[in-house]
Amino acid sequence: MRRPLLFLDVDGPLNPWAAQPYGRPEGYTTIVVALQPGRALPVWLNPGHGEALLALDYDLCWATTWMDAANRWIAPVVGLPPLPYVDFGAGLFALRPDGVHWKTEAIVAYAAGRPFAWVDDEQSPADEEYVGRAHPGAALLHHVDPRVGLREEDFTALAGFAAGLRP
Repeated sequence: MRRPLLFLDVDGPLNPWAAQPYGRPEGYTTIVVALQPGRALPVWLNPGHGEALLALDYDLCWATTWMDAANRWIAPVVGLPPLPYVDFGAGLFALRPDGVHWKTEAIVAYAAGRPFAWVDDEQSPADEEYVGRAHPGAALLHHVDPRVGLREEDFTALAGFAAGLRP
């Protein structure tokens, strides 16, 4: 049996952007990224997250607006190898009238029936409902608080989901 996929968002789970008013969380480092010329973006990353993610029983995949840029900017800082990524193409930031997040349909298509977990800070009940209808395999949509990023309890929940898939 193939391992489940773990779809990783950057901003929220790995970069706790909403902690800005409180200051950089302990254990995080700051990088400054220029994804667009003349616009520097400070990003907080925890160098220990890569090891913890690699220890999980998943195949990792980026599911972020950063797409392949996550391999250049994020992966080296957190200690991850280059990862495949979901290419959102024309669906990037596209609003849906049913309230389903613009990432959801592409993630389900990428998974192609394979069990997956998806860590993000923007999922809603509409996404849960869509995945339940459109995805035949097991799925965990795991919300991460963007004020704190991935924490031990998140890793525990992800490990428990993967363990529950084993026969």
